[in-house]
Amino acid sequence: MDFKQLQYFLCLAREGNVTRAARQLNIVQPALSMQIAKLEKSLRKQLFYRSAHGVSLTPAGETLAGLAGSIMQNVDHARDEMARLDGKISGRVGIGMITSAAQSTLAASSAKIAVQYPEIQLLVCEGYTEVLLDWVATGQLDIAVVNLPPGKSSIAARHILDEEMMLAYGPSNRIELPTVVPYRRLKELGIVIPSRRHGLRRILDATAAEVDFTLNPRLEIDTLSAICEIIATTDLITVLPGIALYPDLSAGRIEAHRLRKPGIVRTIAWVTHPRRVVSAAMTAVMDIIAEDLQTAATSASRLVNR
Repeated sequence: MDFKQLQYFLCLAREGNVTRAARQLNIVQPALSMQIAKLEKSLRKQLFYRSAHGVSLTPAGETLAGLAGSIMQNVDHARDEMARLDGKISGRVGIGMITSAAQSTLAASSAKIAVQYPEIQLLVCEGYTEVLLDWVATGQLDIAVVNLPPGKSSIAARHILDEEMMLAYGPSNRIELPTVVPYRRLKELGIVIPSRRHGLRRILDATAAEVDFTLNPRLEIDTLSAICEIIATTDLITVLPGIALYPDLSAGRIEAHRLRKPGIVRTIAWVTHPRRVVSAAMTAVMDIIAEDLQTAATSASRLVNR
């Protein structure tokens, strides 16, 4: 087993197709197949199931993918740290972000990173918390910015912020609400919120269960910008965290109230694999993203009806 074989293995595992993987690696298909065969022979394990439609990982392959991902990341880290000795912060950083964080600050944060750290190559994707955690665990991402779930001992989490979730509606909505709205009031309102696949929905459902009722939304939509557009132009309301509401709050397109009895607070954190060394590039990227998220949350809080 050597470095090149691990690189080829991970590419094939990611692509699930020999033709696509060979194209990504800029080699011919027979060369890729030969290296994978040598790797399987040296490990005495079948790593892939083969079919006419492509390849998929065997249980042994799944295990190796997790181990090899960490190995490759640490090789990249060693290379980056050697460059840092010359005063450079460089390297590739793969980061996943939950949509509520990405849609509020990602563009501004990415622009800052590009200007301040031209040697950093940044790859960003959006996803649900559980998916992003899996991608960190298998080495497909270096970092994930997530709604921190309880009891995740297999990840290394670093706190970014605790943020209120707020009730929001359009300015043309004739609904009459107190300055601070009891959570139970949602039972009688027409609401649009994310589906049960979404981490924010799980927080909302858990809070409803605390006060002994079940949310019955009129619409379930996972695209948060679409939810904000809907409430800005209809009589529906929503409950979302401040940073997701901030662009429309600051533009005056929606208004927001705090919730109590109980209030809802979600925790955003950035997570890495516990065996993954956090590089200077990873830290630099997250310092900027965390600061921008904290600023957006504070700004949104100031725009809430008091």
